[in-house]
Amino acid sequence: MQTETTPKTERRWMYTGYAATIVWGISLIVARLALDKELQLEPTSLRVAAALLPVLPTAVFIWFFVARVRGLDELHRRVHLEALVIAYPLAILLLVTLGFLQMAIDLSPEDWSYRHVWVYLPFFYFLGLVISWRRYR
Repeated sequence: MQTETTPKTERRWMYTGYAATIVWGISLIVARLALDKELQLEPTSLRVAAALLPVLPTAVFIWFFVARVRGLDELHRRVHLEALVIAYPLAILLLVTLGFLQMAIDLSPEDWSYRHVWVYLPFFYFLGLVISWRRYR
């Protein structure tokens, strides 16, 4: 059941979504800085806490994103679905390729570890959005 939103409610959702995105980004930066090798954060429990710091903000960001997509009209939801249909196989292709390359040659963990590769996933999604929107223009 689709409910109508007022401009005030829409603005509140928008600002809350922006806040969730900013908190998510800050938590990623803080965790990355806290886990930097030069910092030598001790004990291990603090390192684990720093590594888990972005989990809750990421979950909140995902919840807001899904809620916003659910509130879109059919065309916009279809565009986002097609973007995911493009992004997911590209992510699989990237991971499979890196997996086989890692078996064939030594890939530097400083360049191709999970902490570096995840950045490509949102890029694939935005690429999918561009392709999907071009289809419906």
